[in-house]
Amino acid sequence: WPGGWWRLRDIVERQKISAWAVLDIAARNKETVLWNAYLKAKRQTERGAQSEPAAYVIPTAQHDPLTAVKMINRLLVQGVEVLQARKDATTNGATYPAGTYVVSLAQPKMGLIRYLLGRTFYPDNEWTRSRDGSPMRPYDMATDTMFEFMGVRVDPVDEPVKGDLQKLTGPVPTVGKVGQGGTAYAFDGRLNDSFRALNMLLEKGVAVRRVDRSSDPGVRGGDFVVGPGSEAVLASAAKETGVDFTALRADVKQGTHDMKRLRLGMYQRYRGGNMDEGWTRWLLEQYGFPYTSLFDAEIKKGDLNAKYDVIILPDDSTAAITGERPAGGAAGGPGGGGGFGGQAESAPPEYRSGIGRDGTDALKAFVEKGGTLVTLGGASNFAIERFSLPIRDVVGGRPTKEFFCPGSTLHAIFDNTHPLAYGMPAEGLLLFWNSQAYEIAPTDANDKYDIVVRFPERDLLQSGWLIGENLLFKKAALISAKVGNGRIVLFGFRPQPRATTHGTFKLLFNALVQ
Repeated sequence: WPGGWWRLRDIVERQKISAWAVLDIAARNKETVLWNAYLKAKRQTERGAQSEPAAYVIPTAQHDPLTAVKMINRLLVQGVEVLQARKDATTNGATYPAGTYVVSLAQPKMGLIRYLLGRTFYPDNEWTRSRDGSPMRPYDMATDTMFEFMGVRVDPVDEPVKGDLQKLTGPVPTVGKVGQGGTAYAFDGRLNDSFRALNMLLEKGVAVRRVDRSSDPGVRGGDFVVGPGSEAVLASAAKETGVDFTALRADVKQGTHDMKRLRLGMYQRYRGGNMDEGWTRWLLEQYGFPYTSLFDAEIKKGDLNAKYDVIILPDDSTAAITGERPAGGAAGGPGGGGGFGGQAESAPPEYRSGIGRDGTDALKAFVEKGGTLVTLGGASNFAIERFSLPIRDVVGGRPTKEFFCPGSTLHAIFDNTHPLAYGMPAEGLLLFWNSQAYEIAPTDANDKYDIVVRFPERDLLQSGWLIGENLLFKKAALISAKVGNGRIVLFGFRPQPRATTHGTFKLLFNALVQ
């Protein structure tokens, strides 16, 4: 490239040249390309047939069965062969019921399968540390274990699975059902897709209640209940989302509260863009949450309660949110969301981004008057600093030799009796990636702070790389703080990065409903 202007047309031309080059090489070397592909597939299959584990089993018993099916369908898209048991199947002395999915390692995609469905540890050795012992950051994350991200149970087995196994030839359909003869209907609060169904019902004006506590054995805390008279809408929602609506003999009213559609706004800064904001936007759209993109001028104007009930601040640095120059006077730097930490002084005012002091005061007023502020990842530092919350990030600013966790799955404890964790398991995994861990300073207002997610006191790492594990023991990962008449929901980790961590989506969704 000789230099000068670089335009969109140049990008397109460069990609065209690359694509044509690949096709040209393949056309000129057809036999070699095909033979190499054959050898690669043959050798991978042979290695998989001799390896341990011999297969991965995805049982039918899942916390969120619909998400497990989504994972199966994603494997199929990538060319992975998946089998399903038509009758009971056995392996390693265990019996799995009909419907169980089996992914054998004896197939061409063996390497990919181990990468996505097997517990992995990033190497910690002389090749991954600098001469002074500092860990070198991976290109992306330290693990890409899809099943852990999605909260799906996968069992590795060392012997081939025996039984009547049928190869899947297309995506697994998900069609929900509506029970018959009920006086009310319940749908499962553990399913991510129940929030799609919820938003569809609210859009149609159907009254929905959420269960806080129940003595009915067929209904759990966090489940949703719909009264009679909306069967046609339920049938449509079941067909589209795969969610089942279970018929109840008696309507459940005690221990429930009415659901109402909240008015959501999400901050979208002007300069640089924010990848986390874009992915969050996409996720809300996929699950039917209506929202409004909220820009600097509107925030600075104030009176936010008149239009919004919840405001989301995606992962970003405090400097990128406020538009202030970072400490040290640098003109800019990468923020948590991939943008600029400050603005060059030469930029015209109309091109500068950041909410400034006026916007910060407007957000304070919004929360004080009853609004909910949801802060994701690095944006939680903004809330802690500007709202003077007695919360400290115990790993922030530490040298990497003391603490380092570049995108790993960690064990966590979820208080699923708290509305923010309704539908979550008592224990599970979260993705720790440029994240925070909190401790709350003792004050006379500690009753206003709820720890919703915390780390256990030992054995945190599931997959990836973690240095300084002890610093996280028993620390908080998600806090709900009462401020005035409102609240701030501080996610130390991101529950939705790249819209891949299905296992923690519900934590965000719960913050957006009431």
